[in-house]
Amino acid sequence: MLALLFKNFIRSKGTKIGLLFLLCIGFISLLIGKQFQDKQQNNIQEAVVYQKEHIARNAAFHKDEIGLLLYYIKFSLVNKTLPINSLAIGQRDVNPSIQSVTIRGLEAQKYDAELNNPNNLLSGNIDFSFVLIYLFPLLIIALSYNVISEEKESGTWKIVATQSQSTFLYILKLFYVRILSLIVLLTVLLLIAVFVLKIPLDQSLFTFYVLSVLYLLFWFSVCFFIVSLQKHSNFNAVILLTIWLFLIIILPAAINTYIVNKYKVPEALEVTLKQRNAYHEKWDMDKNETMEKFYKHYPQFRKYKLDDKKEFEWLWYYAMQQMGDDESAVQSRELESKLEQRNHASQTIAMFIPTLHTQIQLNETAKSDLGNQLLFLKETKLFHEKMRLYFYPKIFEEAPVDKENWEKFKVKTFTDSTETGFLKAFLPVLLFNLVLIGFGWRNFRTLI
Repeated sequence: MLALLFKNFIRSKGTKIGLLFLLCIGFISLLIGKQFQDKQQNNIQEAVVYQKEHIARNAAFHKDEIGLLLYYIKFSLVNKTLPINSLAIGQRDVNPSIQSVTIRGLEAQKYDAELNNPNNLLSGNIDFSFVLIYLFPLLIIALSYNVISEEKESGTWKIVATQSQSTFLYILKLFYVRILSLIVLLTVLLLIAVFVLKIPLDQSLFTFYVLSVLYLLFWFSVCFFIVSLQKHSNFNAVILLTIWLFLIIILPAAINTYIVNKYKVPEALEVTLKQRNAYHEKWDMDKNETMEKFYKHYPQFRKYKLDDKKEFEWLWYYAMQQMGDDESAVQSRELESKLEQRNHASQTIAMFIPTLHTQIQLNETAKSDLGNQLLFLKETKLFHEKMRLYFYPKIFEEAPVDKENWEKFKVKTFTDSTETGFLKAFLPVLLFNLVLIGFGWRNFRTLI
């Protein structure tokens, strides 16, 4: 019986076209992911080469003053891009994965972004997560909306009901054939991704796969519940497409609007301007006032004093740069706090919306979510502070440029070690599946 149902299902031209179309779109999304992966790798390789040549060139040109040399030299920190990131690009196409900073004021450099075509950013990337979240449900709806109603409308349902030992079991078999077909398609695409994108068979891929399967089952559960109402095919199609539109487009947009208005953040530009204004006004202030604030921040550097006979000193200049960061620290912490609140609020609300929850968890698994970007910004701050504390004494003591081993300054890599919990990732979608299946089963028990 099951083999016959599968043959009838797969023989349909609509089924073949739908599966083939989704396979092609899925493969194209993997190629887009491959392009993104290659771009990221090329950027990292170029950053390594650039930093080495950049430091060597400036060290040769500014060999008399280490303070002037460090005005120009940039040091790079890379946010490690996992191969699985190519399946869910998330915010990696908006936020830079490489931060190159001097030891001058950080706030003016922290939010520098990569140059991208605005039209490309507006349209976004058709990565695999897009295909999974948006297109797989449409095919599921197309294949499942008339599971029972078609046979009732054609007059063959009574024959099926009399020949089957259990009509409910027959319905389950119809859904089983469709579920198996879509899961096989999903598995094939992810196996192709493993080879094309060189994704390791690790916990991240396992989490990504199980979450994807649960997401497909959620949409089958929605179809199962709507079909259990035993309405006309047109009714089922309209309702299911309305649900798709509501869960995929309208509700996420409404939630985003709510979060943006509830947790209003100061613009990164405002923080940058505050830092620059705080720095520039120090040119017209008493030097001793600037130095006292600097010594308060770094008591260990109080031993370095200004020479009243000199009009300009690097000690004073970098103290001004530091004060720019210190005086914009309130706005910087506010921006960081508001972004963290937005991230927490979106994750909490998404627990009750399977589509949004799946998208967020896929990005979190691929380390392309807002949480990863916030951790990267924190690591950038620590990296910048480490470089400052290393070079400040050398600048203040006017250490010879040629005595420093500049080749040891390599591009550093930040690795996000945050692990996605299985319970957090799977439970919300699983519960929705069970509830919808339960209600559908109850409807079938009362109506068949």
